Amino acid sequence: MKILYVSNLAEYDSAWYRVLALRREGHEVTTVNMLEYGQRQALLRKLEFRLAAGPEVRRLNSDLLRLARQEQPDVLWADKVLWMQAATLQELRGMGVITVSYMIDNFFGPRRDPGWRLYKKAIPHYDLHCTQRDRNLQDYRAAGARDVIKVQTAFEPTVHFPAVPPYTDAQRDRGVSFIGTPYDQRAMTLARLFAEGLPVVTSGGERHWAQALSAQALRDVYREGELTGSRYREAIWRSRINLSFLTHSNQDEFAHKSFEIAACGGFLLVERSKGHLDRFREDEEAVFFSGYEELAAKIRLYLPDEAARNRIALAGQQRAWASGYDNDTQVRHIVDHIGPMLTQRVQRT
Repeated sequence: MKILYVSNLAEYDSAWYRVLALRREGHEVTTVNMLEYGQRQALLRKLEFRLAAGPEVRRLNSDLLRLARQEQPDVLWADKVLWMQAATLQELRGMGVITVSYMIDNFFGPRRDPGWRLYKKAIPHYDLHCTQRDRNLQDYRAAGARDVIKVQTAFEPTVHFPAVPPYTDAQRDRGVSFIGTPYDQRAMTLARLFAEGLPVVTSGGERHWAQALSAQALRDVYREGELTGSRYREAIWRSRINLSFLTHSNQDEFAHKSFEIAACGGFLLVERSKGHLDRFREDEEAVFFSGYEELAAKIRLYLPDEAARNRIALAGQQRAWASGYDNDTQVRHIVDHIGPMLTQRVQRT
């Protein structure tokens, strides 16, 4: 299958991992990196993002149509693309190209982030929408979507894999570890855990954490900066407890990070949800919590028990690798759904 893939394609970004998975599956993938589009001046870039309008938006759509004519792809795969114009999708349909929107964020959720103006108009014009939430299936249909399927975020097998031999506590210099972004109440929760004497360590984008934590709390818990690739994987190996939180402001059912931690062989302490319970056996493959008091209690229970943590981490690792929580398996589900659509379109032409 020939795929024209458009997204923000930074190294170690989940969109780039999906490109790698599609190529491993034998598909011919041409990429368009949206990081190469946008105004250079900060104020203009901010306005452009909020309004989803301007010369760079037009340039992106023009380039996509030019490449589609040139490459004649079977599929245009838009991974969190907010600048796609409805007219571009209509023209691609006229060329016989199947158009797919892969959107992990929740357009219909309570956050009301800016920049969605064109995306809202484009929803009825994609052939397929991919979302990670059950509630969004009906949301997309009500908004006029032609077709929508549920997908699962996944780990990247070339990046998220266990240490051989596995680490022990003698090699683990991170106690209660969170690596990510301080959405919702995460910063307050971690600062409170530290204040109660627990060995909390957090890493991620410094600007975000500096805004979310007091100056003292930042000095107390933040270290190592933003971790990607091998540094991210090794930080999981070096952590006695790896925390994972739902993004409630996005109405998420499970956390992308949960699958990455499990695949790396890390002990996973994760917020309880149906999505997580459906994917890991509680207290056997991962440990769950609901609310602060249970979180603190589970940390105090498992922090001194290396044997239990190692046993659960190994079982979670085996579950992640055996149950298809990897990118290759997940993109295969989408491609399998596209196949009949492509056959029908070819038959019509």
